[in-house]
Amino acid sequence: MMLNLFSVFDPSTGTLSLNWLSMFLFIIITPIPFWKTPSKMTLMLMVMLMKIMTEVIMHIKTIKPSVLMVSMFLFLLMINIMGLMPYVFTASAHLSMSLAIALTMWMSLMLYGWINSTNKMFTHLVPMGTPNLLMPFMVLIESISNLIRPGSLAVRLTANMIAGHLLMSLLGNNLISNFPLLLIMMWLFMGLMAFELAVAFIQSYVFMTLSTLYSSEI
Repeated sequence: MMLNLFSVFDPSTGTLSLNWLSMFLFIIITPIPFWKTPSKMTLMLMVMLMKIMTEVIMHIKTIKPSVLMVSMFLFLLMINIMGLMPYVFTASAHLSMSLAIALTMWMSLMLYGWINSTNKMFTHLVPMGTPNLLMPFMVLIESISNLIRPGSLAVRLTANMIAGHLLMSLLGNNLISNFPLLLIMMWLFMGLMAFELAVAFIQSYVFMTLSTLYSSEI
């Protein structure tokens, strides 16, 4: 009798038992538009990507490099947002990571430009209308400004990402011993989190936009 009672819970009740397949019934009964229609989050992401892609193409004039720029934007945005979660290290707040991305992007653009468009790269060293006397100085200035571009990209991203984290860390460490004041200041922390979310988006966008402007000179 006990065997018959507990045999109800046995998933294998026969040679042609279909008890395990019952878990997949929801796939059969779910309407087909559920699988084909994108979610609201997907639609919002696609609209944002199309807007960004349109702006990048406006500067580069071609679609192939724009895919790289938008992919870099999404990569940095994902890293920046993940860094706002507890116990998650913000990789973009470390100079070695941001400098590696900026230096790789800048070096690839420079190699491509000097190999395929050497004359055009030389013309960028001397702006139009420069007097003959100032041309050597302009070449030197333009060369230095070109060389510091990856450093400025990396430092800008790192400094902006680490500043908000340091501020929240300092406030949290000083208020952790005073619980009533911590509850009062919770609204400030929520505002800082919203501000850091905006900074994560803006810095990814700025990094992508400056890289796009640099590539448009080639």
